[in-house]
Amino acid sequence: MPSTADDWARDLCRYVDASPSPFHAVDESARRLEDAGFAAISPDDDRPTPGKWYLRSGGALVAWVDADRSADAPLRVIGAHTDSPNLRLKPLPDHGALGLRQVGVEVYGSALLNSWLDRDLGVSGRLVVRDGDGRVEHLVRDDRPVARIPQLAIHLDRDVNDKGLVLNPQTHLSPIVGSGKVESGAFVATLAAMADVDPTDVLAFDAMYHDVVPSCLSGPDNEFVSAPRLDDLLSCHAGTEALIAVAGQGSGPDAGQAVPVLALFDHEEVGSVSATGAAGPILKRTLRQFVNFDGRRSDGSLVLSVDGAHGTHPNFREHHDDEHQVLLNGGPVLKFNAKERYATDAPGAAEVRHLAEQAGVPLQSFVSRSDMPCGTTIGPATASGTGMRTVDLGVAQLAMHSAREFCGSKDPAMLGRLLEAALAG
Repeated sequence: MPSTADDWARDLCRYVDASPSPFHAVDESARRLEDAGFAAISPDDDRPTPGKWYLRSGGALVAWVDADRSADAPLRVIGAHTDSPNLRLKPLPDHGALGLRQVGVEVYGSALLNSWLDRDLGVSGRLVVRDGDGRVEHLVRDDRPVARIPQLAIHLDRDVNDKGLVLNPQTHLSPIVGSGKVESGAFVATLAAMADVDPTDVLAFDAMYHDVVPSCLSGPDNEFVSAPRLDDLLSCHAGTEALIAVAGQGSGPDAGQAVPVLALFDHEEVGSVSATGAAGPILKRTLRQFVNFDGRRSDGSLVLSVDGAHGTHPNFREHHDDEHQVLLNGGPVLKFNAKERYATDAPGAAEVRHLAEQAGVPLQSFVSRSDMPCGTTIGPATASGTGMRTVDLGVAQLAMHSAREFCGSKDPAMLGRLLEAALAG
């Protein structure tokens, strides 16, 4: 693990910049795990000898350490999600007018649409390419400023500052990607060039835009992290590094030692209902097939659903509960909701508070105003799918679901220490 809070925050920036899409986030976590001695396994493999393993599927990854653990040792699971709200390319995206080439996009998740305006955008994702009689996937990315969505000038929208900006996703969010004649297949050709394949061999793609400005520490004393996709790559990074740290500590003869698990899901921002989402089968199926899920003790098992938390915004304090102010650099945040939008209950919160005390990590508490709806996470889906006690927590941030988000630079390291303590059992 990085040695200082600043080192941790800078490593988080490197992780985010390596992960413009969920597929790249899985690739980066897999790379780090392999560097730490983890080996890949396929869903169709037989149960391996105990060791350090990981399984990947699209934008999801499950990793675990079961070497020298007893067959009934409890599970300690860190859950997070690799996807973030963004703009995703339509299957036939090429169009345009007035001498400008544009592409059609869909809004993925609950994005703050205005944050994608007047911003230099790169593109990333995956291609499925014909390979003889089979198919092969390629990850692609272009971090050049290849697209932009210019906002309408204020001279032509005089009321925008008084009445607010209203954007139609179909008509107002088509990025400009060049000048000249619109040609069908032009966008696929650019993706094919990134993978060095023939455009006619591209069978399908999942592509999306991302902010090309590198992540960084900001503030006069580097108090903050400014980066895209902090929701929820911050948690993916912390969970990956915590698992690596626990795996590196070795495992002794203690039969009660927990089996640490990392579960990075896709599609949380659109409801988690997919083959690689938290409401899908990937975690339970993997644990049942490879980690003796049904034979594990429930006593001592725990899932931490780790996702971004709302920091109290100093310019909009009326949108927060007065008794539950959440501060940047104030430590990880336990998240509560009476309608089960978060899975935290009293025994789970007590266990995490105990872990935090042992790790020397301060905790905060978040609850929505009673007159405002609450978002949700992978927590309820994971709890209902596994039957394991689940606690929702995360790091406070501002500008959640913006193309560029903001958090304290001390909080990620504190979260990492807490997650390491939880995985160690």
